[in-house]
Amino acid sequence: MKPLSTNSSPRWGNWLNGVHILRFLEMVQDLIVISLCIGLFSFMVIQLREMFLSLLPPLDFPRVTSDILFLLILVELFRLLIIYLKEHRVSIGVAVEVSIVSVLREIIVRGILETPWVQVMAVCSFLIVLGGLLVVRAWIPPTFDGIDPEQQVSRRHRVRFAETSAERDGKL
Repeated sequence: MKPLSTNSSPRWGNWLNGVHILRFLEMVQDLIVISLCIGLFSFMVIQLREMFLSLLPPLDFPRVTSDILFLLILVELFRLLIIYLKEHRVSIGVAVEVSIVSVLREIIVRGILETPWVQVMAVCSFLIVLGGLLVVRAWIPPTFDGIDPEQQVSRRHRVRFAETSAERDGKL
């Protein structure tokens, strides 16, 4: 039986080393995000048309308010997708802002007086947590400008391992 040689297909070996696969997967992911952007933009145009139609008499104020707040949520989601396309990261700040606006929209549309007190307390707790996330996010240094915490931890581990190996070899 002939053993498999490692040099029979060097092209496949190079292609499967991860770099090409990662580039391909990132390209597919970008195409998915671009299609989401196009779909979201189209939906925003449709919602904008509906909002203008709801401004015609008879004016339904809760519906107009709901449509405006919903459009603001869609704009923030669109901004989140654009940031992802530019920087290949999800902006925590924008995601938290979208969550806050979504929760407040539901409270405004339903009306605070018609909402059960337990649900109001849960919403208040949720908003406090989201506000805390925004504050904590401001204190944490950014990890996307060439700072990769995982690589730093890995580097520290390698240095410690090398030091302990050197000490062990020196003692032998």
